[in-house]
Amino acid sequence: MNIRQQLTVAASVLALAGGTLAAQTIQINGAGATFPNPIYSKWFSEYNKLKPNVQINYTPIGSGGGIRQISQRTVFFGATDGPMTPEQMQSAPGKILHLPTVLGAVVPVYNIPGVKQELKFTGQLLADVTLGKITKWNDPAIAKLNAGVNLPATDIVVAHRSDGSGTTYIWVDYLSKVSPEFRKTVGVSTSVKWPVGVGGKGNEGVAGLVSQTPGALGYVELIYALQNTISYGAVQNSSGNFVRATVDAVTAAAAAAAAQMPEDFRVSITNPPGKDAYPIASFTWLLLYENPQDKTQAKIMVEFMQWALTDGQKHARELGYAPLPKAIVDMELKALQKVKL
Repeated sequence: MNIRQQLTVAASVLALAGGTLAAQTIQINGAGATFPNPIYSKWFSEYNKLKPNVQINYTPIGSGGGIRQISQRTVFFGATDGPMTPEQMQSAPGKILHLPTVLGAVVPVYNIPGVKQELKFTGQLLADVTLGKITKWNDPAIAKLNAGVNLPATDIVVAHRSDGSGTTYIWVDYLSKVSPEFRKTVGVSTSVKWPVGVGGKGNEGVAGLVSQTPGALGYVELIYALQNTISYGAVQNSSGNFVRATVDAVTAAAAAAAAQMPEDFRVSITNPPGKDAYPIASFTWLLLYENPQDKTQAKIMVEFMQWALTDGQKHARELGYAPLPKAIVDMELKALQKVKL
């Protein structure tokens, strides 16, 4: 074989190898909550740098959509900020694991012309505004909590989610704990019938509505308030302290949950004990089938989750999320062994 023939053969081998590598590129699709989208986008990008043949795609369509799509098996994994209901779990074609990924905070955001100060809210006040019982920014109940702030007689425009949303679940779960009337009138779900207000799709939609609407009051995950430079208030916790949402305040909210975490990880941590705890905080969950149909994708997702629960946690703080307590990470690493590969 002459030199030219040898080079031709070598080129053919390299081409075949390249084709094989390209064929081995695995794409995994997921969908769900907008709440964790910033951290998931970061994780999937970083993981792709570590494993260039692994492409994890995520569509932030809301928790309700994520639950629906994984139940219909149109995506390999789902994501939600409100745990699936027993009815949803029973109607799914297989057992679904809830795997907490990070913790986040939902904050009351507002747009009041002429007001730059950080406002204070109680849960009862937020419930009454959402119920349509308080309709003006200079209402005595708001003014009493915010002495010295020149509040205008502007109408309050309540902004809420129009789609099935885990952020909504966290918000109404908290309001239902502090207001019996709210629990009775609105209740707790990823999708509720709102007494008043206008709807926006996704955290982005609500953030946009509040930014563009003078007098608006809404709720978004903390990172969306920070990214859009929207004013957000401190909320009174169960100890009577007004706490601003920070990573440390969310970590404090998770402390009690870490000691009492159920095996299925489906737990609410809104309105927790603790003088430093922010009261509207939650885990967000990634949803995986315990016995998935595609074992190749399952193996990759288990490996990804092992990375996300350990090395990946270092990215949480920079995006406004709180990393998981070590005790919960240890529980999850053990739970991942249940996935049948």
